[in-house]
Amino acid sequence: MKAKARWVIGGAILAALVAACGWLVLTDPPAYQFLVRLYVDKRFLKHTLREWGVLAPVIFIGLQALQVIIAPIPGELTGILGGYLFGQWLGLLYSMMGLTLGSVASFAVGRWLGARYVQKLVSPDIWHRMGFIVEAEGAILCFLIFLIPGLPKDVTCYLFGLSPMPLWVFAVVSTLGRIPGTWVLSAQGARTAAGDYLEVVILTAIVVAVALPLYYYRHRLVGWFRGKQVRSADRSG
Repeated sequence: MKAKARWVIGGAILAALVAACGWLVLTDPPAYQFLVRLYVDKRFLKHTLREWGVLAPVIFIGLQALQVIIAPIPGELTGILGGYLFGQWLGLLYSMMGLTLGSVASFAVGRWLGARYVQKLVSPDIWHRMGFIVEAEGAILCFLIFLIPGLPKDVTCYLFGLSPMPLWVFAVVSTLGRIPGTWVLSAQGARTAAGDYLEVVILTAIVVAVALPLYYYRHRLVGWFRGKQVRSADRSG
């Protein structure tokens, strides 16, 4: 009965979320317009955060958490904006707080709803390529997935929720994996705010030189992870 009740409650929540999203898109209320503009118009977001004063860090952390939970929202620009508004290290701190909160929330949702509903939240292509995570429990695998650029990190939070990995391990490892990329974004934003455009160009060039090969071979890396997971499962069996 408990399992059946969980399926019923999970289905009701998912249906409510879909209905709410549909209602927001169709009616386009002012609150929805404001939220969308925060993500689309970066100048408006910067101006709004500065107007909120001491509440700006709280709002920024919330936006960072939300962009993980609602995976299609890009997080790169908000990461740069964090450094631009708050400086390199405070921007990194606030970004990591939001990213960790969003990641843990997505992990918890995936664990609670189960595979049947998580599969509906991700695209068939991502499920096919990254579905091996469901059987994974290695901290090193989790760290590498969140470290390598180009992999769908936000969506994998839901998938790791289906894995045997404990929540606290996921929270620690995914946070550590996100730090290098988030630090780079924050540094770019801070250097831009200070007018150090040469440093921005040099930092960007270094990042591209390191990240481009990893991004280019990301599908091969995912295939290697998948093969390693299968071999590990075979040995365990």
